[in-house]
Amino acid sequence: MANSGKNISSAVIKRLPRYFRYLGALKARNITRISSKELSEQMMVTASQIRQDLNNFGGFGQQGYGYNVDNLYTEIGKILGLDKRNDMIIVGAGNLGQALANYQSFNEDYGYKVMALFDVNPKLIGISVRGVKVLDTDELENFIKTHGIKIAALTIPKDQAPAIAKKMAEWGIKGFWNFAPIDLHLPDNVTVENVHLAESLMTLTYNVHNREEQEQEQ
Repeated sequence: MANSGKNISSAVIKRLPRYFRYLGALKARNITRISSKELSEQMMVTASQIRQDLNNFGGFGQQGYGYNVDNLYTEIGKILGLDKRNDMIIVGAGNLGQALANYQSFNEDYGYKVMALFDVNPKLIGISVRGVKVLDTDELENFIKTHGIKIAALTIPKDQAPAIAKKMAEWGIKGFWNFAPIDLHLPDNVTVENVHLAESLMTLTYNVHNREEQEQEQ
């Protein structure tokens, strides 16, 4: 069920992939229906939060029945655009870029297809990672335009990321999965999803040490 152009908060959108993941696990266990209460207990969120989130898209449950797991999984997948083939490229074919290319769920579970990797390192250009070739970054513009690529993962040094991202946006990229530890400032019609690994780890260490201090004070 589409959202009919309704503005959905980013917080709701960020929760949808988690719903999708839990529903996928339920499908794998051959569970055909689930109530919002049961789902909330598994996901550790409130049942009202689940209902409110899904009501943004028209709602999918039936009173007294709950949610049909397969239907809800399919509909959330459509909302997330997973019913379409999502071709993407990876710029930066070092350890992180190759790890992403090797991630099987891209193709097998979610329908993303890594079309090519790009790098400036002559030692990497020409190799294949899970059957996908590493190309010279000089070929980026032509490849993006020829294949109509809209999504790119950036796994390059932060000093290179802003300039190359700006060029790629001009060539047609509409979404960046940015692993470079820098914020990108791009036109409003370009979406950036930052994955700053170090910041995530810092948050983890804060919580670990803060909890230790609280336990010591008790």
